[in-house]
Amino acid sequence: MARVETVFGTVQGVREGALEVFRGIPYARPPVGELRLRAPRPPEPWAGVRDAARFGPWAPQNVPASPLTGDAPGAQDEDCLTLNIWTPGVDDGRRPVMVWIHGGGFTGGSGASALYGGGPLAERGDVVVLTVNYRLGILGFLAHPELADEEAGGARGNWGLLDQVAALGWVRDDIAAFGGDPGNVTIFGESAGGMSVSDLLVMPSARGLFHRAISQSGPPSGMTMARAEEHAAKLLAELGLGTPSQLRSVPLEALLEAQGSVLSSRAGAGLVLVPVVDGASMPVAPLEAFVDGSAERVPFMVGTNRDEAKLFMVADPQNRDPDEDLVLRRLERGLAFDGIDRSTAGIVDAYRRARAPRGDPIDPRELWSAVESDRMFRVGTLRAAEAHARHQPDTYCYLFNWESPAMGGALGACHALEIPFVFGNLGVAGMDRFAGSGPGALGLSEQMMEAWIGFARSAAPSHRGIPEWPRYEEGSRSTMVFGPATHVEDAPMEVERALWEEVLP
Repeated sequence: MARVETVFGTVQGVREGALEVFRGIPYARPPVGELRLRAPRPPEPWAGVRDAARFGPWAPQNVPASPLTGDAPGAQDEDCLTLNIWTPGVDDGRRPVMVWIHGGGFTGGSGASALYGGGPLAERGDVVVLTVNYRLGILGFLAHPELADEEAGGARGNWGLLDQVAALGWVRDDIAAFGGDPGNVTIFGESAGGMSVSDLLVMPSARGLFHRAISQSGPPSGMTMARAEEHAAKLLAELGLGTPSQLRSVPLEALLEAQGSVLSSRAGAGLVLVPVVDGASMPVAPLEAFVDGSAERVPFMVGTNRDEAKLFMVADPQNRDPDEDLVLRRLERGLAFDGIDRSTAGIVDAYRRARAPRGDPIDPRELWSAVESDRMFRVGTLRAAEAHARHQPDTYCYLFNWESPAMGGALGACHALEIPFVFGNLGVAGMDRFAGSGPGALGLSEQMMEAWIGFARSAAPSHRGIPEWPRYEEGSRSTMVFGPATHVEDAPMEVERALWEEVLP
């Protein structure tokens, strides 16, 4: 069992096979009491040796266990700002560092999830893998001008993103003692974690703390402060409070109950507790910052899954075999939430023509998935890649089209399906039902692990197991398509992508 001296005290991990593993290391002070709804503060130093064998608590959340993997939330506590490390050696190896930011819609998840176990990736690539907990929901993303934290430059929200920045500061100061190279740090994440990655690329406080970035199904995300105030007002009304600062004394159980009520009222429309353009921690909208070249020094790898939306469609039984009227009603709600004033029927008809130019019939569910997968994930992702590529040539794009065997194939190449392939965690209990198994699945996982490791090591994802991966450029839009027959394709689904150039502001 290895002991490591950190800036704040000594930690003792555990040996697991060829790796040293450290869990539950605090990177910030517990954000409780007067520190609730404020930027994170450095942890208090401790005396003696801190046991780092067990994961820290999950951030408070009201998210049930995954029906597909059975991954249930662990013990929850506001004292949740910890990180976990898998390293091949506590030495002076100066290995590439890969910092994972979990997804969960900014309201759920944890770096302790079995899906994100860093062992296979660390061992295969001789890299140091970290997973990070950050504040979620109200505690992580409620924003309001009255919450301005002057000690953090006037930040008025984005507490969860600022947690991630604090964790990256810890990495800069301490990771060398765990065999990592603080000068070669890659951040990667999926869904809300991928959105976080995209946002961190353009946040001033994160500049210089990482050197490469991978966003999986995570377009830039930045709500206006005016809209964030509207959501805050609804939460305060739910709790019978007059000012946001009163939230610091509300019992956690009451906060989660109010959060659940407000979130359920928005189901199917969009996320409401998300990063916000507060003018301080996030000065401008992230996509605007991409266009301006704010992240031009950082190589970027980005992509989505072909059928992202199918994971969310199966939650409601009537969505599994919808008629076109139901599809149009569901799509209208999502478009309205995004402020898109266009004919829903016209968009669906355009997708129908793109997918079946000869007039062949298309299942309404497939049309729904195609439109929503693009609206929620793919179009914003490609816009960020296109803007970034104008400033940084080391920009790469992928599309994942491996299909899940779950529910008789109803999920297709859905949201989150690529994660166990990237981490090499196909062997996690129950994962075969979601991700599949056998030589094809294992081979795809090897392809993706090597690409992610190669990018983390030298910003070059190409390797002998896949075709040469061209950089992403506006003219060709070359994309690595990972799946049963991994290949490079120029401008996949280009007709649909181009449609959104007319639809989106």
